[in-house]
Amino acid sequence: MEHWIRVEPNVNVYVNDINPLGRKTIVFIHGWPANHKMFEYQYNSLVPLGYRCIGIDMRGFGNSDKPLDGYNYNRLADDIRCVIGALGLRDITLAGHSTGGAVTIRYMARHNGYGVSKLALFASAAPSLIQRPGFPYGTTKEAIEQIIQATYQDRPKMLRDFGEQFFYQKVSEPFSDWFFQLGLQAASWSTIAVSRAWIAEELFVDLPKVHVPTLILHGIHDQVCLYPLAVAQNQGIRNSVLVPFENSGHGLFYDERERFNRELSRFA
Repeated sequence: MEHWIRVEPNVNVYVNDINPLGRKTIVFIHGWPANHKMFEYQYNSLVPLGYRCIGIDMRGFGNSDKPLDGYNYNRLADDIRCVIGALGLRDITLAGHSTGGAVTIRYMARHNGYGVSKLALFASAAPSLIQRPGFPYGTTKEAIEQIIQATYQDRPKMLRDFGEQFFYQKVSEPFSDWFFQLGLQAASWSTIAVSRAWIAEELFVDLPKVHVPTLILHGIHDQVCLYPLAVAQNQGIRNSVLVPFENSGHGLFYDERERFNRELSRFA
């Protein structure tokens, strides 16, 4: 079932609601620069087990509207709140990958975890994607600025280069092309705006506000959100469990998809 849910007067976000009669609900928030389709290998595993899987395309990405603004974590978290309210969701597992994971943490802090009973973080860009004073574990601000500049100059090449460091296991050329196309579906300005948000946003004060059981899945070979970020999440979130994926990079949802789906299903 497809929905376009109004989150602002002129902004609608796309929601794919798979198996609406499922016994337990998992809401998926994708990472940059993809969309909800990146989780198809989760949907295909979890739906037959009776789960209701809801994939949201963040504004600017996938099938959602692509306004020129609204790409800070507060607004993106507010968009999630609009979807949860519009669909009347309760007792859900909120699951986010990379930037999506960061936004789910902001959601938990900003909206007091409304409707959420469990949180699942995959390769999350938290508490800070970049290095900051007292936090030397992220990537560099200069590396993000290079991504922004590359997007301005040649967005398809930037997406190709990013895709090459995304997965630890070798993927087929058709799969690589498919993943590349997910990134192309985003607006260029949305791609840039979220990149800028990585520099501006940090979640150190948000982590202690997460009050639900939290599962942290993270590939130890992640070149995008380095593994020490997961350790910081685990230390900052009470009642969290960190599960390292020894044979995964940033795309652990595909690198070790059977194990990933098993861990998520058991948790949810």
